[in-house]
Amino acid sequence: MTLTQYQQEMLDGRYGKGKALAMRVQKTIGEGFRAQRMVPITRAHVALSAQEADTWFARKLRDAGAQCAVPPTVNPGYCLKYFQQMGRVDEKSSALMRETHQVYQDLGAILTYSCTPYLFGNIPRYGETVSFSETSVTVYANSVLGARTNRESSASALCAAITGFVPEYGMLLDENRRGTVLVQVDTPLQGEFDFALLGMNAKRIGPGVPVFAGIKPSDVTTEALIALGAQLNVAGMVDLFHMVGVTPDAPNLERAFGGRQPERTVTITREDLEAQRALLMPQKYEQADFVILGCPHYTYDQICRAARLLKQAPAVVPVWILTSAAVVDLARSTGMAGQLGESGATLVPDTCVDEAPCWGHLAGQRGFTDSPKCAYYMRAFGVELDVTTCENCLALAAKGGKS
Repeated sequence: MTLTQYQQEMLDGRYGKGKALAMRVQKTIGEGFRAQRMVPITRAHVALSAQEADTWFARKLRDAGAQCAVPPTVNPGYCLKYFQQMGRVDEKSSALMRETHQVYQDLGAILTYSCTPYLFGNIPRYGETVSFSETSVTVYANSVLGARTNRESSASALCAAITGFVPEYGMLLDENRRGTVLVQVDTPLQGEFDFALLGMNAKRIGPGVPVFAGIKPSDVTTEALIALGAQLNVAGMVDLFHMVGVTPDAPNLERAFGGRQPERTVTITREDLEAQRALLMPQKYEQADFVILGCPHYTYDQICRAARLLKQAPAVVPVWILTSAAVVDLARSTGMAGQLGESGATLVPDTCVDEAPCWGHLAGQRGFTDSPKCAYYMRAFGVELDVTTCENCLALAAKGGKS
């Protein structure tokens, strides 16, 4: 891989050990993917977590003198104030979250603690080269916004933020962004949960860049696109999708495929969606011990929907709604947060469902979520969730009843 003089000087340590280490990581990744050169980025998002390995690597860079050339937004850890008040986290976990905050602050990160930076604060333009990590962030930026990023790890995105460069390969290249698989959706999609079910068919769709046809643009919302992308990435490691008449590189099939014929065609029917639904909730339960929503973080519109539903039938078991601090502030200013509180729901900012110290106490209880991704992550520390629509989740929360 050919480096510019400035990049070589960075690698040689002229600008400090921290930048040299970050550039060495980037160069090694580039060589692994046979990249020919490094290209500059204008934005970054780091999938921070309050877990030891992530913080160890960030600390190593910080202690070597690194500073971010491109200040990145960051993913959620967890809200120390809320969980300490609840008595849910021990001092070791709290100390790690405080250190995580301090280390990333020292590096120059923008501590948004949100997994939906593409909705506020870090929204790339069409064609902009960025370095984004996190499952919903990468695919949304590539597909919906038309920016260019590879499926970065938290470590590689942080190194990109420190150096200001990424190796040019994968989704940064025109030839890799063209559609390869035609996915004919042969059923109407109703709400973002149907879009999540569609994304869960990633293995059936197979490898490549899917182009979705047959979806009415009027049925597509921001939340639907988030749900689809998140599940495509979790279930199939999809970096980019196109949707005819919706996403910027797919005004028509010819443009989406770059003038080529699809390598294969896959048809998704209502039966395919229902098969995925059955996997998420194999039994019909009549009781819930808790509900957790917001993976990815809920938008303000989703919070308003939850408030309307809970106003009609308040929750009698805990309902946690995870979202960004910015959305919490908006909900407070409009009175929506207060309405949710009166109906038995709690808005939790800055927090991810994958933080075991916060949620591990729920193991053994019967929980529900509207996010397949949430259920996938929380299973790792023993919390089993059934997955259904937001409406069904909140109806169960209103019915309650310990199992």
